[in-house]
Amino acid sequence: MNPQKKVDLKLIIVGALGVGKTSLLHQYVHKRFYEEYQTTLGASILSKVIILDDTTLKLQIWDTGGQERFRSMVSTFYKGSDGCILAFDVTDLESFEALDVWRGDVLAKIIPMEQSYPMVVLGNKIDLEDRKVPLEMAQGWCEEKDMPYFEVSAKNDINVVQAFEVLARQALLRYRGILENHLADSIKLTPSQAKSRCC
Repeated sequence: MNPQKKVDLKLIIVGALGVGKTSLLHQYVHKRFYEEYQTTLGASILSKVIILDDTTLKLQIWDTGGQERFRSMVSTFYKGSDGCILAFDVTDLESFEALDVWRGDVLAKIIPMEQSYPMVVLGNKIDLEDRKVPLEMAQGWCEEKDMPYFEVSAKNDINVVQAFEVLARQALLRYRGILENHLADSIKLTPSQAKSRCC
């Protein structure tokens, strides 16, 4: 693939209210952590351009609200996405237990629904003391679903870049695969029908 060519990828970040989705995103895009907490209403979008595997990627990352009342509206943002971050708070067991529902919501909106859709799980707030979700539990759940898992801290910038780049790489591979399939399908030639001769 030509490094001059820009590939646009739409990524989404989902999870329960207060797990730190916005903080993770601001840490990744702006290298900043904001102490004051504000609920995301619906969704907001941040962009970042990176170079990965000799390809320029423009990441459009959709930060979605985690409140239950926004769930149906937020799910409309999943369509057309190339990959997803599932985030939970390691100090909040309920946020971890909700991952199944969030994952199901996303997969239900991907058309065509496919298991190869890239997802990465982030256990945020590892800088805090009162951990409720054991590492083994989170790793086990992710292994079962065949998804990479990262223990992260938006506040201390631990593993944030690595997690986003793993997702971006997986999304790029999927994008290339879809492109190759599309090109292969459009190149298939059918033998021309034998012309019938009139008497």
